[in-house]
Amino acid sequence: MIAQAAALVGGTVAYLRRAGSPAHQALGTAPQIPEARSQGIMTLKMPVAEGWKNGRVPDCAPGLRVNAFASGLDHPRWIEVLPNGDVLIAESKEQPGPPKTLMDHAAQATMRRVRAIGTSANRVTLCRDADGDGQAEIRKVFVENQNQPFGMALAGDRFYLGNTDGIRVFGYRPGDTALSGSGEPLVDFKPHGHWTRSLLLSPDATKLYAGVGSLSNIADQGMEAEEGRAAIWELDLATGDARIFASGLRNAVGMAWEPWTGKLWTVVNERDGLGDETPPDYLTSVAEGGFYGWPYCYWGQTVDDRVPQDPALVARAITPDYALGGHTASLGLCWMPGGTLPGFGEGMVIGQHGSWNRSKLSGYKLIFVPFEGGRPSGPPRDILTGFLSEDEKLAYGRPVGVAIGPDGRSLLMADDVGDVIWRVSAA
Repeated sequence: MIAQAAALVGGTVAYLRRAGSPAHQALGTAPQIPEARSQGIMTLKMPVAEGWKNGRVPDCAPGLRVNAFASGLDHPRWIEVLPNGDVLIAESKEQPGPPKTLMDHAAQATMRRVRAIGTSANRVTLCRDADGDGQAEIRKVFVENQNQPFGMALAGDRFYLGNTDGIRVFGYRPGDTALSGSGEPLVDFKPHGHWTRSLLLSPDATKLYAGVGSLSNIADQGMEAEEGRAAIWELDLATGDARIFASGLRNAVGMAWEPWTGKLWTVVNERDGLGDETPPDYLTSVAEGGFYGWPYCYWGQTVDDRVPQDPALVARAITPDYALGGHTASLGLCWMPGGTLPGFGEGMVIGQHGSWNRSKLSGYKLIFVPFEGGRPSGPPRDILTGFLSEDEKLAYGRPVGVAIGPDGRSLLMADDVGDVIWRVSAA
């Protein structure tokens, strides 16, 4: 079966064009989305993890420079910058169960090409740039022995950590370089499937939001198995009450607040198996009680006829705000105030990890979406590129989490193939 899986991967991998330059890409507020074409066998394509060698670094937009803030990490995925300037990095990796089908074998073989699955470090590392030169000199294990840790948030003296199976809270004092104890469990989540659990504190620090992705592609094991998933949860920190804030979001990962309107925004990875550009991943504001279509439909009321339907929910489905192209695997998200980087105004910064479900790779870049009046106001702009070889056979890196640097004049981006945190600043 393993040999068959390898053949399936090889048969579906066609290195055709440099990532980010497909002939047609569903982008913006009014995307042109091709008609769905169900794939009998899922397209599986992934470059081999190469890493950064011989002084190679990502390519910057004009007027910017990039340097390694911290390197030699173990699959860094997410970043949280503390008020004192310490930078926390979640190091974790998907830990798949035993493959049950030929497709499972093929998918896992594909993911191993780029080191996306395997033994997880299961820790958060603290990095400190004590002398302000843009490179961390101090590195400590902040907390370890976790279960695929990802999202992080600090509210006063309480530090929240999003493990794949739930949220835990620890005591914290300013300047601490390590947490003590195992943490108190607050909310349990079902593990497996889309395993990341991003966290975002409300501006008034009274609520905590958590992204919980679906178990499967299109509720393949039934909706009962998806209970509590494909949603953003809200936790009241005073009472401990937890509820689903918005649903129908197949895999909402990064979250950010848009400061002028006060709205919550997220990036969502859409379903597989309908074509390179269908449907697009997206950036959207999130309405309380809103339903965004999964699994029944996408981009509003476009029905996915592979799924048993619920017409009432389809009628409620909200059209997302901004398409990011099909299968870009947009994961990282942060709000960037105007003046942070020269030549860029205010808007959302997005780390695009790149998906396996494309014949022509896309994503694999750090992009900026400009905003005006609380809304996206133009096409996306590249901040960092050059994460793939010209023939798409090698991945030097893959962008994931993003955050504003401690100095307020830089960006930090996690690269889980390069095992590095990149820092972008003025040239």
